[in-house]
Amino acid sequence: MTMATQLDQNGTSPEKLLAPVLSAFWDEPESWTLATYERHEGYQGLRKALAMAPDDLIAYVKDAGLRGRGGAGFPTGMKWQFIPQGDGKPHYLVVNADESEPGTCKDIPLLFANPHALIEGIVIACYAIRSQQAFIYLRGEVVPVLRRLHEAVREAYAAGYLGKNILGSGLDLDVVVHAGAGAYICGEETALLDSLEGRRGQPRLRPPFPAVAGLYACPTVVNNVESIASVPAILQRGKDWFKSMGSEKSPGFTLYSLSGHVTSPGQYEAPLGITLRQLLDMSGGIRAGHRLKFWTPGGSSTPMFTEEHLDVPLDYEGVGAAGSMLGTKALQCFDETTCVVRAVTRWTEFYAHESCGKCTPCREGTYWLVQLLRDIEAGKGRMSDIDKLNDIADTINGKSFCALGDGAASPIFSSLKYFRAEYEEHITGEGCPFDPAKSTVWADRNPHLEVNA
Repeated sequence: MTMATQLDQNGTSPEKLLAPVLSAFWDEPESWTLATYERHEGYQGLRKALAMAPDDLIAYVKDAGLRGRGGAGFPTGMKWQFIPQGDGKPHYLVVNADESEPGTCKDIPLLFANPHALIEGIVIACYAIRSQQAFIYLRGEVVPVLRRLHEAVREAYAAGYLGKNILGSGLDLDVVVHAGAGAYICGEETALLDSLEGRRGQPRLRPPFPAVAGLYACPTVVNNVESIASVPAILQRGKDWFKSMGSEKSPGFTLYSLSGHVTSPGQYEAPLGITLRQLLDMSGGIRAGHRLKFWTPGGSSTPMFTEEHLDVPLDYEGVGAAGSMLGTKALQCFDETTCVVRAVTRWTEFYAHESCGKCTPCREGTYWLVQLLRDIEAGKGRMSDIDKLNDIADTINGKSFCALGDGAASPIFSSLKYFRAEYEEHITGEGCPFDPAKSTVWADRNPHLEVNA
């Protein structure tokens, strides 16, 4: 990660705005090993957690204000608190590592460089919710991460951090690493649970919620990788330390995934509430000779922002107030060479392909959005198609079985809000006004092809 040395507007060195916790030793040799993790206070948070009563531990995490890092931002401690106690049923923890959102790339690097942070967090969480079985549902295509995660679990068993009577606490815990088959829909927690049970990954009707009837119809907590991996540091350094970062309602540190037309893309771990302007200062800004056109605050399923939103605080409340969602903090930046219609078309094609087909609004709506967008991009559309796009997106939004439909509608609504003239220009000009030779969306990724071939 390259950081600029210039001062920001307040005279603060940009690197001082960062808060490396999960990524503190990613650049060390063999950062993924147990030996390296233990050198950096690894499993010390677990020892402190095991000295507490489970209910007190849940209250501690809840009071720290940790919010889910998977997109919705639901309070982690509150989710743990929903698990009924004394019900006589087994309880399960399922870690959602099925990172699939276009632009999102934080959980996979975290698991690759520091898998023991997740494992320690799993043991703490399972102790809190009184679970003896945990599952890590990993996106199956990332085989190197799968292998590294298996090795980390083996190391944890050998060291006594997993298995029977962990650290003499009486806690027994087994962890299963499950490789999914690469379905975007399995990032939705109930579809993930169905997939884990061996069925087709499709969302369930709720209620009942997973906290009451989740995996195998038993109480289940489903948390994102980063959410669970953040817990050990809170226990080790204290909730007051955690709350000293970020904002009142969105405390703590998090990973921002900066990608696209930036000089130095990568993972930037900073307190919640930092702005894209500050992150661009650290990353060298938009690539030389170009300017920012639009960007996403949380992946392609969140409404896009423009240059006017550079100073929006990147926390849940700040981004929400500005009309979007923080999501997974996937900051995709596009410069002025990018065709908005082309970008939205590619995103919508992805959602249409990944729709599980269970509900009609999403199954049919995403298909017709793609047809209209392709026609508009090719210069074959009509002006009435623009309003039709908006109508179909409105039919999908809030009416589909899960959030995939909402995610597909978001780029439609926001691009029409900020770039409707560009859609009209495609129609009146009978084609895309952008020269593909100048666009990295096409040319830079296909250097062996002639532009006009």
